[in-house]
Amino acid sequence: MIGFPNARGTRLRARLGCVAIAAGLLCSASFGAEPVPQPSPGAETLSLTVDDAMALFLKQNLDLLIAQYGIDSAKGLEVTARLFPNPNLSVDVTGGMTLSFGQVGVLALRIDQLFELAGKRGYRQESARYGVQSAEASFTDAVRTLGFAVKDAFYHVLQARQKLELAKQNSANFAEVVKINDIRFKKGAIPEIDLIKLRVQLVDFQNQVITATQDYLAAQNTLKGLLGLKPTVALNVAGDLEYRARTLSLEALKADALQSRPDVLAKTRNVSQKDANLKLARAFRVPDVTIGADTTMEGPQGPNTPHQYGFGLSVPLPLFNRNQGGIVQAEADLRTAQTDLDKTRLLVEIDVENAYRDFTQTQMLVQAYRGGTVNDAKEVKEIATKAYQRGGTTILDLLDAFRTFNTTMLGYIDALYTYQRSLLEIDAAVGREVTR
Repeated sequence: MIGFPNARGTRLRARLGCVAIAAGLLCSASFGAEPVPQPSPGAETLSLTVDDAMALFLKQNLDLLIAQYGIDSAKGLEVTARLFPNPNLSVDVTGGMTLSFGQVGVLALRIDQLFELAGKRGYRQESARYGVQSAEASFTDAVRTLGFAVKDAFYHVLQARQKLELAKQNSANFAEVVKINDIRFKKGAIPEIDLIKLRVQLVDFQNQVITATQDYLAAQNTLKGLLGLKPTVALNVAGDLEYRARTLSLEALKADALQSRPDVLAKTRNVSQKDANLKLARAFRVPDVTIGADTTMEGPQGPNTPHQYGFGLSVPLPLFNRNQGGIVQAEADLRTAQTDLDKTRLLVEIDVENAYRDFTQTQMLVQAYRGGTVNDAKEVKEIATKAYQRGGTTILDLLDAFRTFNTTMLGYIDALYTYQRSLLEIDAAVGREVTR
């Protein structure tokens, strides 16, 4: 049979526990009541809205600059495609072994110009033009995908900040509860064990402040990296996570996405470019013509007349090589590009489906919180606090009310962020802003 300890031992252990908790509180207080690090004197402070963040991102994001260089490279190929082949100049000097160059020497000059037939130059220009358009669409797609990451990081900072504010509020409110009940304990209104439990819970709330601060700073650093800002820059992100009900049509979003998505446009332009390349490959079956003119000047004792002129025509005979391999390769490239376009269209519809599903689910979740859950959690906490101070409820009920409030508010903040993120996903899936 298990025996129960006597009352004196219980009081002794309670006092020891109280001393340990008090020491922990003193240690935590030595770290400072406000754990958010302050910017050093002279540090740059930058205030940003979500539009400001996007403008800064478009200006100095390194990945976006790399995509911009791809457009410049494609434009260089377009310039090259417009150029005519250079003429070829040849000079031939012939002298004698026994007589001087002035007597029997021969100076021959010849110039040849290649003329491309069967529209090769036009097809090459067409291919280069579609290449530029594809590069521009790829750049726009980089703005779409990276812009989503920037906005998501921006709203993640807002989420982390609201969680930090909640943690500070809970810590401050519970510290006031502990202060009041410390007075009540000294008056003998509550047992010592209840005061110890309150102090333990206060340490937990203070720890949540520290954790929320770390998450807030980490979220800021992620946003700084996307914006190309140094870690020493202090960010002041403006705005809050808000909710505004929206009604969207899935079929309309799909149709809009297939028209607006820049990656679809890039793949479409790529198909057109491969088609132009196939036309060019087939045109190579027709040989090009080289036309030349020459003149020969000789000394007075040369083997022929002193001055001669001539014209020439050079045409390769397509007996064996009619670019059969190039045509087969171009046809395969065109089929590959078309298949890639079909795949991208399918993925676009899947992206829209997933984004719309997330939107509808998170909107219902936010509406559930706003339908009374948040207010109920606040009222339960206030009622439990007043009831405990009057002695109408137990310490466990009070702690449970505070924990329920904290869990509910954290869930509500997460739901607001997830809802905002689902809107960003829809905009990214469609390829333009349709939810703002």
